[in-house]
Amino acid sequence: MKRPLALAGVLAATLSVAACGGGGGGSTAADGPPQSGGTLRYGLSVAPTCSDPVQSGTNQTIYVTRQVVDSLLDQDPDSGELRPWLADQWTVSQDAKSFTFRLKEGVTFSDGTPLTPEVVKKNLDSVVAIGAVKAPLAAGYLAGYAGATVLDARTVQVDFGAPNSQFLQATSTPQLGIQSEATVAKSADERCLGSNIGSGPFTYAEWKQNASVTLAKRTGYNWGSSLQDHRGDAYLDKIEFTVVPEAGVRTGSLASGQLDAISDALPQDVAQIEAAGGRVQFTSNPGIPFGLQPNVTRGPLREFAVRAALLTAVNRKELVDTVLGPQFKTATSVLASRTPGYLDLSSRVKYDPAASKQLLDQAGWVPGGDGIRVKDGQRLSFGVVFAPVFAANQAILELTQQQFRAIGVDLRLEPVSVAEWTTRQNNKDFDVNYYNTSRADGDILRTFALDQRNFNARTEATKLDALLAQQLSVTDPVQRAKILGEAQNAVFDEGLWIPTLELSQAIGVAPAAAGVKFDASARLVFHDTWVKR
Repeated sequence: MKRPLALAGVLAATLSVAACGGGGGGSTAADGPPQSGGTLRYGLSVAPTCSDPVQSGTNQTIYVTRQVVDSLLDQDPDSGELRPWLADQWTVSQDAKSFTFRLKEGVTFSDGTPLTPEVVKKNLDSVVAIGAVKAPLAAGYLAGYAGATVLDARTVQVDFGAPNSQFLQATSTPQLGIQSEATVAKSADERCLGSNIGSGPFTYAEWKQNASVTLAKRTGYNWGSSLQDHRGDAYLDKIEFTVVPEAGVRTGSLASGQLDAISDALPQDVAQIEAAGGRVQFTSNPGIPFGLQPNVTRGPLREFAVRAALLTAVNRKELVDTVLGPQFKTATSVLASRTPGYLDLSSRVKYDPAASKQLLDQAGWVPGGDGIRVKDGQRLSFGVVFAPVFAANQAILELTQQQFRAIGVDLRLEPVSVAEWTTRQNNKDFDVNYYNTSRADGDILRTFALDQRNFNARTEATKLDALLAQQLSVTDPVQRAKILGEAQNAVFDEGLWIPTLELSQAIGVAPAAAGVKFDASARLVFHDTWVKR
């Protein structure tokens, strides 16, 4: 038996009592009617890592790759509902093991080849072939993939060996965006060089690793998502992405008219941007907020008492107020507040250094001569590995370092490149890993599951793993939200995450740019963007 889903696609996307808002940023009446043509000059804060959407992980990379591919479904950033895109109808089996998609007619890739069920199958097969090391997000979405079957000229069925209810929402992500047969036939490394062919509104015109990317408009594009403001080709002729690591340089370039939009506008930059007639657009990321993920198999973090003490040692309000400003939110759970399935656990992350000290005292950690605690000759000291994927990471962790020292804990900062961070994360070569992961579905909690994308280096299955497996078999939104709430509590019960703050995308936009929008996962989409000339 298969239960048809209305085209609103209510499964897996309406799991939370919290609103999933934040798309925003479209044109206003003051901008006037949209104009076609022109180039948007965009300043990235970090270089894109790979031109392949399947292997995209950082926000700055996804800002680029999202424009080249379409997805089977789209997700409404305000309601969380799934909407048609490359597929105009879909069904899911009652056991959440089988998903069937009917494709729109007339869709072509930029090389002129048609979108077919066979191409969809080859795309999914290629994700499995690339694997979790190079494509951790995409591979996680396809865990248990048993294959895809072409049913007719427009219909493909995707099967899993076990229930996988999260897959439906996963088909709206750029990591499962559909690329041409010629692209998916290439090796993983070849797919990172800027030759990817998608069906999206833009194509790769030039890819210069660590320097710049140029996208060009795809003509004849008329199968966009129903969430787009207009039908047909994108307004922009080109998008020029330039890597500008220094925040002050990005802001100055925007204010002087050299750039039209920039990533990671900091609070101190807002006045300069607004003085130049521009604006800063904010939206909170769904998914897992920024936080510290301990490796529970080595050093003092093997002790639950130490991990529990860290949870209440973080003054999250001070982090936000001191480093970022009121547009950012403190983390109040294992999930960010815009995530379907979010449960408010602010009472469990309440700042209470006295409670932290008491836990450490009871566990036998005694303050040493320099204030850092000691037990059996071992200092309560460990490192945190982090990459510059967000401009404020260093400052946030420096303040966290001070907060930890106040309870007798020595936190050593270990800044690394994105590439080294990924390698060390995959190899579990860290004491603490600092990061966030964006996704508009509570299934992102499988980051903590023993047999999935687990970064805690855990060794025994627990109640948490059972809950995360259970939610994959549930198609009722209310029931699934309840299970995800239990899972969030279980993460804290096991001391697997110390959240700090919710990431907000803060995009500086010059007065000449209009229609810069965020999707459901707080990533930028430029189909409706235009520049005033």
